[in-house]
Amino acid sequence: MSIPCDKLKQTDIPNVNLFIDGHSTPAAAGGYFDRLDPSTNLVASRAACGRREDAEQMASIAAARFSMWSSTDVNERVKILRRAKKHLPNYRDRFAQLMLSEIGAINEWVDFNIRVAADAIEAAVELALRYAPKNSISKTQTSYIVRQPVGVCLAIAPWNAPIVLAMRAVVFPLAFGNCVILKASELSPATHSLIADVLHEAGLPSGVLGVITNAPEHSEEVIASLIAHPSVRRVNFTGSTRIGKIIAGMAAQHLKRCLLELGGKSPFIVLKDANLQLAAQEAVYGAFLNQGQICMATDRIIVEQPVADAFISIIKGLIENLIAGDPRRDGVKLGPVASPSIASRLSSLIEDALDKGATLITGASRRGQFIDATLLDNITPMMRIYAEECFGPIAGIYRVESAEEAITVANNCEYGLAAAIFTQDLTLAKDMANRLESGMCHINSATLKDDPTMPFGGLKSSGYGRFGGDACVDEFTEVRWITIEDN
Repeated sequence: MSIPCDKLKQTDIPNVNLFIDGHSTPAAAGGYFDRLDPSTNLVASRAACGRREDAEQMASIAAARFSMWSSTDVNERVKILRRAKKHLPNYRDRFAQLMLSEIGAINEWVDFNIRVAADAIEAAVELALRYAPKNSISKTQTSYIVRQPVGVCLAIAPWNAPIVLAMRAVVFPLAFGNCVILKASELSPATHSLIADVLHEAGLPSGVLGVITNAPEHSEEVIASLIAHPSVRRVNFTGSTRIGKIIAGMAAQHLKRCLLELGGKSPFIVLKDANLQLAAQEAVYGAFLNQGQICMATDRIIVEQPVADAFISIIKGLIENLIAGDPRRDGVKLGPVASPSIASRLSSLIEDALDKGATLITGASRRGQFIDATLLDNITPMMRIYAEECFGPIAGIYRVESAEEAITVANNCEYGLAAAIFTQDLTLAKDMANRLESGMCHINSATLKDDPTMPFGGLKSSGYGRFGGDACVDEFTEVRWITIEDN
C-alpha cells in the first residue's frame, strides 16, 4: 500500500528513505509503503516507494563513482570495511528493535546475524587482500593475468536473515573495488537500510553504495531497470527459487552474470548407530531457529527405521514446548512467521499431509501468523510436503530401511543446498556426503552452518555461484590476459 507523503502523520514509526549518493532521500515520485509487524499487525516501518527513475539515478551515480573506488588502494578499502565491522556492535540494539518489529526476530537470531555479518566482512577483506593486484609487473614479462573489479553490482537480499545476508551481498563486491546497489526487501526495509548507515559511518565514500526500497507492486520494475542498466555488470540474489528463475531470465537477456542462492529442503539423515540425543538437539536447532525461515533449515529428517521411534521420542520432548508467540514476551523462543500468506501456505501443507496419512507428533492449529513447532511423521511422496520447501517451523520424518535408501530419498528432491548426516561410522559418512546432491554437507552437526570463509551455495534448483572462499572471487572480479610484443 502506497501513501502520499502529505497523508503521513508524525509518529515514532521508522521512516526510511532511499540512500542515494550518501544521503537519505525521498523517492522521486514520493510515496511510502507500510511494513506491518507480524506479531501485532501494527505498522513496523514506513519506507520510500522507489521506482525506475530512482533505480536509474542510483546506478548512474554508482557508475560515476566506480573509477574512484576501484582505484582506491585495497588497504584503504580494507580499513573502511574493518571499521564497519568494529561499528556493528554499536548498532546491535537498533538492529534488534527493527528485526523484532519487521520480521518477529528473537534475540538469539539478532545476535547470530550480527556475529556472522562481522565474520563476512572479515572474510571479504581477507580475500581482497589475498587477490590484490600486484604492484608491479616485471619489465621482462610479456604475458600476464590481471584481476579487476567488474563495475556496479546489484545485490538483492532477503528479509529472513536481514543483517548477515545484506552485509554479505554488499561487502564481498565492495572489498574487490566494485560499487553496489542494494535492493532492500519489502519485508525488512528499515533493517536493510541500516546497513548503509553502518558502512557510511565507517567512511565508505558517497555513491559507492546505494540502497533502494520499493513497494511490493514495484519490485519487478525496479529490478528490471537495474539489471538492464549498462553499468550494472553482476547480480547476486538470495531468495526463493521462483524469483531466482525470473531474475536469471532477466539477466540472461542482457548477458549479465548472476550468483543465485535459492531455496532448500535440507535432508537430515540419522543412521541407526547415531548419537540420538545429539542428533535430536541439532535437528531442533536446524528446523526451528528463526521459525524455520532459513534457506538451509532442516526440512526432511530421514531416519533409519530401527531407531525412528526412539529418536522421535527424544525430539518430541525437546520441541513440545516451542509455542509461537510475540518475541516481546519473556521466554518466547519461537516468533511469528513473516506474513499471512506464508502462514496460510504452511497451514495448507500441514493439513494436506495429515489428510494423506501423516501423523502429528507436535504442533497445533495456526493462530494468525503464529505457528507452533510442528513435527510430522510418516511422510510419503503423495504429500505436498514431501517435495515443497517448507520455510517455516515444520519438519517431517521420513522413515527408511538403510543408508542407501536414505541417500535415495535425500536426492529425490529438486533442491540441493545443505545436508547433514549423523553416524559414528565416519568412513560411511564421508562416502554418503560425496554422493549427496547438495552444495554443503555436515557430518554430525546441523544443516545450519555458516562460515563466510567457505564457499556457500547450492546445486540443482538451489542456485549457482558461491559466496565466500576462493570461489567467490570470480563472482565479483574479471580476469584479463595481457601480452606484450616487441616492436
